[in-house]
Amino acid sequence: MLLALLAIVAGLVLLVWSADRFVDGAAATAAHLGMSPLLIGMVVIGFGTSAPELAVSAIAATDGNPGLALGNAYGSNITNIALIVGLVALVSPIQVHSQILHKELPILIGITLLAGWQLLDGNLSRLDGWILLAVFAVVMGWSIVQGIRGKGDALGGETESELAAHPMPLNRALVWLVVGLVLLLVSSRMLVWGAVYVAQALGVSDLIIGLTIVAIGTSLPELAAGIASVRKNEHDLILGNIIGSGIFNTLAVVGMAAAIEPMAAESTILYRDWSVMAAVTLGLFLMAFGLFGAKRLIRRWEGAVLMAVYIGYTGYLASTVISAARASGVPAL
Repeated sequence: MLLALLAIVAGLVLLVWSADRFVDGAAATAAHLGMSPLLIGMVVIGFGTSAPELAVSAIAATDGNPGLALGNAYGSNITNIALIVGLVALVSPIQVHSQILHKELPILIGITLLAGWQLLDGNLSRLDGWILLAVFAVVMGWSIVQGIRGKGDALGGETESELAAHPMPLNRALVWLVVGLVLLLVSSRMLVWGAVYVAQALGVSDLIIGLTIVAIGTSLPELAAGIASVRKNEHDLILGNIIGSGIFNTLAVVGMAAAIEPMAAESTILYRDWSVMAAVTLGLFLMAFGLFGAKRLIRRWEGAVLMAVYIGYTGYLASTVISAARASGVPAL
């Protein structure tokens, strides 16, 4: 058990670090190859911030643990919205851009409803996975076209300025690209092995481990971005990353896992986990739209509500783990 716990901790630390190196290397390589800042911001950086979820879910599905992949994706969405947005809003109210309110949030809500519809039959088939991946391709293509036409936000500006301020030679960029990718896969395998071992030892499903420990760990890049946005007094920047990650997790992460290994989706996933994910997503939209007061502003008390939902949900999952551990005769951690 101790070795598995160490594998989880080391895997999480290495996962976040390697994802950061991978993004830096990929962005610098793309810049040297002449990719536009828009494509770097939307494709390279957007992919990179969700690389931990994608790597963990792909490894978990390949190893025959698709429940861990599903829990990781849904749990990360819940963590991103309820914990990270809630925490940032609690520190300082978040201004919401019209692009996010009128396009990106409705897209995320529609994708969340699609995910719930797929869960109704209690199974995520390979066809369901390919449908999610196809929708992801359409959404990404539409977003890139909108950005090229100048109808989207300037997603690549910040990336461009950072690359200009801290240029990276091509050979170093290629090294970090390869090293980051290799360590990403290695750390993901460590994390999956440790999580599955702990889940089996405690008598709980890998879904629960994915919803809690793994989800929090793979959401660390978004948490780091949220903390950085507070320090830079640019609180609204976090929303674009959180919503983009939600779209990526629901479509690409779950889609890839299901395409690799079809999974049974017990009713608990729909009525407990998907419902919470849908509720916080809809709640975020209503808060941003101004149903509870100020329009295009997520206030401190609304952030506190989001955090309370996260604490309550996570506490319930923790009680499930403790109950399962006691039933299996394992001392509660």
